[in-house]
Amino acid sequence: MDDSRVIRERKTVEEMIKLYCHKHHGTSGRELCQSCNDLLFYAYKKIETCRFLPDKPTCRNCTVHCYAKSKKEAIRDVMRFSGPKMMFRFPGLTTLHFIDGWKDKKRIEKFPVEKNHGNSKPAL
Repeated sequence: MDDSRVIRERKTVEEMIKLYCHKHHGTSGRELCQSCNDLLFYAYKKIETCRFLPDKPTCRNCTVHCYAKSKKEAIRDVMRFSGPKMMFRFPGLTTLHFIDGWKDKKRIEKFPVEKNHGNSKPAL
């Protein structure tokens, strides 16, 4: 994954959280409530420190789900609300995200340790 993909993933999650926050918490423009701002920076941290870099898959296709339970539930709510709206608001960004996900499915076999649920020995 090159830096442009990390930047694009950051932008995608930012726009999804903004859509959610504006509708559910009454914010506008670049403004976010504190909980959504915290979630955004948590997501940024997870994207930038992913152990699969530089071949990081999209989170949906990842074999390891690294979000804490509360953050995972929060981002799931955001994605459930914002996902369907993204194609209309940000068609280019959304299309590239779908393409990235499609390409990731072909790269999953690069992570054999994770396919074995963290065991260092190959599955028999």
